[in-house]
Amino acid sequence: MTALKKIKKLGTAISRATLKRDWYRDAVGGMWERMGKLQFDFLRERGLRPDHYLLDVGCGSLRGGIHFIRHLEPGHYFGIDSSTELLSAGRAELKRNGLAHKRPVLARMEDFDFKSLQQTFDWAIAQSVFTHLPINSIMRCISNMEGSLAEGGRFYATFFDNPNGKLNLAPILHHCDDKTLTTFFDKDPYHYSFETFQFICQGSSLKVECLGDWGHPRDQQMMVFIKNPILHLSTG
Repeated sequence: MTALKKIKKLGTAISRATLKRDWYRDAVGGMWERMGKLQFDFLRERGLRPDHYLLDVGCGSLRGGIHFIRHLEPGHYFGIDSSTELLSAGRAELKRNGLAHKRPVLARMEDFDFKSLQQTFDWAIAQSVFTHLPINSIMRCISNMEGSLAEGGRFYATFFDNPNGKLNLAPILHHCDDKTLTTFFDKDPYHYSFETFQFICQGSSLKVECLGDWGHPRDQQMMVFIKNPILHLSTG
């Protein structure tokens, strides 16, 4: 259990000052430097430019956000998370890294109401978000993302793969770099078959592609949702 969860469970008023300084780095899964750089390098190699607008879904304490913010033009990074504490820690990271002048938008959000940000995005990423969500919450996220992506916009998201078919109910064991991890059909951490995401996109302007292994140390696979890819190519 993370330090943050222990505080909430006990219901105490322990100050963050009594915790180790970088508690929030463990709260988002650790591997701070490795995972932050992995996300950034992945999107940059696929064409993320400084003038693009990026939405970071589940940005946490800006493990990846610091790298994105440094790369993007001022005001072009938007990060949302359900945790006020992690967002506050992210703001502290901004100051620590001298990036406050980049004016990122950080917003607490639980319902994926992306339109409230009043911005259309060229790129979006949800790193280790769908791995902790039930399917109806994922459907809400994808549906709302469709309305907030620019034409040809890309939404990258990681997931634990269920290669045995969408109706396989058995737990799946993942051999990771630092531990062995079990994922489940109906509890956190969740696994899903890629066909599930194809089903979600039916009747929408989104096409989803499975990119598979992208070097994640805990076996999370990558996929990308593209808005009107054929229309974008034919007009651009």
